[in-house]
This record gives sequence, C-alpha cells and structure tokens, in this order.
Amino acid sequence: MPKRYFHKYWVYIITNKPRGTLYIGVTGGLDYRMERHTARKGSKFAARYNCTKLVYLEEFQYVNDAIAREKQLKRWHRQWKINLIEEQNPEWRNLWSPLGVDSETSSE
Repeated sequence: MPKRYFHKYWVYIITNKPRGTLYIGVTGGLDYRMERHTARKGSKFAARYNCTKLVYLEEFQYVNDAIAREKQLKRWHRQWKINLIEEQNPEWRNLWSPLGVDSETSSE
C-alpha cells in the first residue's frame, strides 16, 4: 500500500432515530466503519441500540485532533449534542449511503 501524505479522520455521531440513542465514534475509514455499523458489527453498544444512521460528521487531518474532539463530545450533555446535530442536520437525515448507491434514490 502506498504511503499517504494526507490523512482524513472523522468524528461521527450515529443514531437509531431522531433524538434517539446517540453513539459517538472516530475513524480513519468512514465507509468501512459505517458498513460495519449497518451490519451490526461496528460496536456492541451501537448494535444493541440499532444505531445505524449517520447524522453528524466532522473531518480532521490529524488523528490526535479527531480523538480529542471525540472525547470532548462524549463529555457533553445530551442536549448539547442534539443542538450540534440539529445545527447542521435539522431533519436528522442519514448522511451516509453505501458506496455506489445514490443517497437521493436510496430507500432510507
């Protein structure tokens, strides 16, 4: 595998329904991670509560920044997290679709 000089890392929030259970994670491979979550293999907590809808996303170049932001968000009060999501995604739309699937035509 060739060495990458620019990396992308994401802090993300997934849920099972609008204002439902929230799961916050960090990843260097968003598509792979979301495929794992939708297959209920991403984390035991997310699988238990059926958290598969990506409702919030932040991109980082450095993994340490992404991890610090994830930890910060996990310490926030629930309402602050909901406010953060609703600032960018007031309809709680699923922001992820599998590779090769157009989100406009998908069934979710």
